[in-house]
Amino acid sequence: MSAEDLARDLFAGLGEIRVRRMFGGAGVYCGEVMFGLIADDVIHIKADAALADALAAEGSGPFVWVPPSGPKAGQEIAMSYWRLPDAALDDVDTALDWGRRALSVARAGAKPKRPKIKRP
Repeated sequence: MSAEDLARDLFAGLGEIRVRRMFGGAGVYCGEVMFGLIADDVIHIKADAALADALAAEGSGPFVWVPPSGPKAGQEIAMSYWRLPDAALDDVDTALDWGRRALSVARAGAKPKRPKIKRP
């Protein structure tokens, strides 16, 4: 099963789950809010400091991006997405708990979308 299909299955209890390909990976959305990231077939979830601490206690770590070019090329940049703990990959209830927490973090940090302006 692909990581995209696994994410859909694990987080289905949260609501409408969509996976959208982007930048060589994929974003995991509930409705319009991105709360997960899939990179190299690994599911990551959005975390604030408190959730990152809880994930670290489970043996998880942050998604680290290394820009291939630009002023920060080659530098490791830790993102605010953390690997879904291994225990959650085999247990839907555990995955849903982590998913709810990540969705809450993502919603708290989401910027409201500006309405589209219709031009004459």
